Amino acid sequence: MISKKTKYAINALVYLTKHHDDGPILIQKIAEEQNIPQKFLEAILLDLKKAGILSSKKGRGGGYYFLQNPNEVNLADVMRLFDGPIALLPCVTYKYYERCEECIDESTCGIRDVFMDVRNQTVDLLKRSSLAQIVHREEKKAKKQ
Repeated sequence: MISKKTKYAINALVYLTKHHDDGPILIQKIAEEQNIPQKFLEAILLDLKKAGILSSKKGRGGGYYFLQNPNEVNLADVMRLFDGPIALLPCVTYKYYERCEECIDESTCGIRDVFMDVRNQTVDLLKRSSLAQIVHREEKKAKKQ
């Protein structure tokens, strides 16, 4: 399960994607519109800024805006930023590999093999899911109703 911090980050990024052409957006507006505690959102947006996804502008007309194109920001990167590894076992993680204590032979471990497949398919799907695509999916679903 993803953390609340990651979920809030994704919601804030999707909101910023929808308002990409509006210029910088104030933290207060994002917090109110997305029902995210403002102090918590401040920390999240700072992490996204440090990661080079967002930038900010101070003063009149200030707020947060994308440094990267929302078409290029994917869910795998956002999830790793806030929650660390996506894999369910440490021995199959991409960036956070750790050998399992109880493992006798990693090269023949059937459990590892199954969870490697799960990780690969999950990461592939998350990497193909950009913020812009999420907005597109929402718009498509709204038209069907």
